[in-house]
Amino acid sequence: MHLPPDLVVSINRILDDQDDQEDQLNALDGGFDPISTLNTLLPDEKALEQLEAVQNKLNEDKAKIQEELDLLMTELKADQAPERMQIIQELISELLSQLNRIREKASESEAVVREITKDIQALDLAKKNILQSVTTLRRFQMLANVVGQLERQLPSRKYAEISQTVSAMREVAAVFKQYTAIERVNTVWRRVQELQGSLRTMLDEDFDAFFLHDNSKEIDTASLSDACLVVDVLGPDVRNHIVDRYCAIELREYRRIFRANDEAGQLDNISRRFAWFRRIMNSHDEERAAVFPPAWKVGEHLFARFSEITRDDMVVALNKAGSSLTVALLLEGLRQTLDFEQSMVTKFGMPISALVQLSVLRGESKPISSAFDDHMGIFVDAQDKALSDMISAYRGPKARTSLDDASNREDGGAMPPVLPSSTELFYFYGQNLDQCAKFSHKKPLFELSNVHRKWLRLYAEDILIAGLKRPTDRERRSFDGRSNAADIRTACLILNTAEYCQTTASELEDKVREKIADEFKEQVSFLTERDLFLSVISSAIVTLLRELENSCDPHFTTLTRTLWAAVKNVSAQSAYMNDLLPAIGQVVDPARDLVEKKKYLRNFYDKASSLLLARFTNAIVKSRPIKEAGAQQLLLDLQALKGALLKLPGPQVESGFTSYTRNITSTTGNLEKLLKILDVPVDPQDEFIQNYTLLIGDMSYTNFQKVLDLKGTPRVEQGILIDNFVTFTSTREHLEATSFLTSIDMDPPAQVQPMAPAASSSAAVAEARSIFSGLTSPPPESSGTSTPTLGLGSSTSERREVFSDLKRLVGLAVRRDREQR
Repeated sequence: MHLPPDLVVSINRILDDQDDQEDQLNALDGGFDPISTLNTLLPDEKALEQLEAVQNKLNEDKAKIQEELDLLMTELKADQAPERMQIIQELISELLSQLNRIREKASESEAVVREITKDIQALDLAKKNILQSVTTLRRFQMLANVVGQLERQLPSRKYAEISQTVSAMREVAAVFKQYTAIERVNTVWRRVQELQGSLRTMLDEDFDAFFLHDNSKEIDTASLSDACLVVDVLGPDVRNHIVDRYCAIELREYRRIFRANDEAGQLDNISRRFAWFRRIMNSHDEERAAVFPPAWKVGEHLFARFSEITRDDMVVALNKAGSSLTVALLLEGLRQTLDFEQSMVTKFGMPISALVQLSVLRGESKPISSAFDDHMGIFVDAQDKALSDMISAYRGPKARTSLDDASNREDGGAMPPVLPSSTELFYFYGQNLDQCAKFSHKKPLFELSNVHRKWLRLYAEDILIAGLKRPTDRERRSFDGRSNAADIRTACLILNTAEYCQTTASELEDKVREKIADEFKEQVSFLTERDLFLSVISSAIVTLLRELENSCDPHFTTLTRTLWAAVKNVSAQSAYMNDLLPAIGQVVDPARDLVEKKKYLRNFYDKASSLLLARFTNAIVKSRPIKEAGAQQLLLDLQALKGALLKLPGPQVESGFTSYTRNITSTTGNLEKLLKILDVPVDPQDEFIQNYTLLIGDMSYTNFQKVLDLKGTPRVEQGILIDNFVTFTSTREHLEATSFLTSIDMDPPAQVQPMAPAASSSAAVAEARSIFSGLTSPPPESSGTSTPTLGLGSSTSERREVFSDLKRLVGLAVRRDREQR
């Protein structure tokens, strides 16, 4: 088919037509900008002189475009003429016709080729059928010959030859299973089955005679070894039958002697069971093992069957024993069982789980020792009872006596770092944990770990926390000014013991996880117990703080009762300070020597310094009024107290105490500012107010009034000073709204007394966190490096406004209003 030349030219022109990217006229679309085009054509004023030329150029372009449009329209009309369209349709119809003719000719050619090769295909099929028939006839002849040969061999019982014949017969007979509908083939197939049945009967007779030690028949072990070859040829079903029959015969006497309901079958005679089986195994190894091929694993099967029978008997015996079953009998039976199983594992070189799965009676079996798992609760209960007796020995008065014996060493002997009872407890834990792990790695071990957790909690609450609670007949009045050295040593001893228990409990958890089965690993956790021992540590620190406050309280009382307004001369540090500093050492020095872990010492130093500075601040507030000389004397006393607090960690201060020093300096610095402003006279008032803003740095008239109140300024004079203060600070925008004075309570409690150690873990933690709640400072919650900040050093703590009298505020507002008028 040929297209007209003009049509071909038109198609090529359309396909090859490309837009001229450089033609500016192509830009005449919806985004055309006439102003930019005019700027291009007429870029400057001189271009206006060429306006006529530009117009002519545009007209020429317009004419060319119009001419091109007319040409395209003419071509389009020519291409769309009905005559041309008809020609195209005719050409397409002719093309389709040619395609149909080609398809028909191809079909005719295929039919011709098929007809030509038809005879060849028939010949090929006939050849294939003839070859297959000949091959099948030859195999059938071979099968008939092999069947005849086997018939002749069976009476002679020559199993070595029979095994080869049976192997060939089974291989050939497998081909004719699909042809059993043919009578002749079916006859031979039935004969094959009959011969195999006769052969199996013959094998059973010979093996039974060998298994039963039948003396009436002469047994040739070499012939039986050849018979095993025949069994392998007959398949795994026959082999399993022979092995099962052998195991049943060998263990028949065992079932008769060791019945679960007879005396011989009871748990205390389990060693006799194992001794009997060892004799059977020795007899098997010496007399019969050589007959069986090693691949049969007859000895392993015999042990698996024995394990299955014995386990069932042990389940019955243990259930029958019930409450009469003792821990000693249970553990002795389990120990002997595990030793026996281990000896079999060593003998056969297979894990016990793989050995017991060889039993042919059940699809899945378990070792003998698994029968004891459900009764190991007796062992766990016995450990629970033993721990109860152990803990009871340390409870009550005995516990106090034990603590006193450990902490009171007047004979010069060194105090033990921890309570001996704690080491005894964990030593006992380690022993029975190892003992239980030898017997079971599953539920019994998990239950034992729960018993350990239970008694760790009771040890913490009934021994350690109870040891921190002093009996009522030993309680002392806080003003006697004497610390109890025994209580200090006891608190340090309990703190060390709690830390030891907390660390060892973590190690115990790791040890249990290492020994227990994977299914229980995630359930093992001593987190609650470790947290409980941390709360005991906190309670011990509370006790030390209580002793510290008892020791220092009389001296702070002396400070409170001193008439600082009457002091005229400033000398060295006050007399009460000479007594206060040794009182601090009476508590801190023993604690520094006795507490093992320095991180807890740091925690104690933080809390002790906060407590002492809070008591010092409260005493200053309660001892008002304070005049200039009294403020100077208190400054000297504060410096002495600061020096003592900085020396609390001892002469060798570690680098980790840098923040402790910084916090002490910051807190005492605020107190120094307060005492310095108290040292400034109120007259002249402007200088006093200016000094206040420089030292204190806030614009709170409430804090300003606290200073006036501490100085003992009369109320009338206070009103004038406050008015001047408000006027002065109203123009000082750089001043803060609050300062450390905001948190100072002008009516502080008589004592900041730490609570006594609580009897429960939750109460211990709560009390440890509330030690400094009266000081409006954050509670010391950790033993880290951050020191609890006193109210003196915090501008963000809770604000306690004590001057909230409504009339005074109204009067102040009226006075300010008058001044503005």
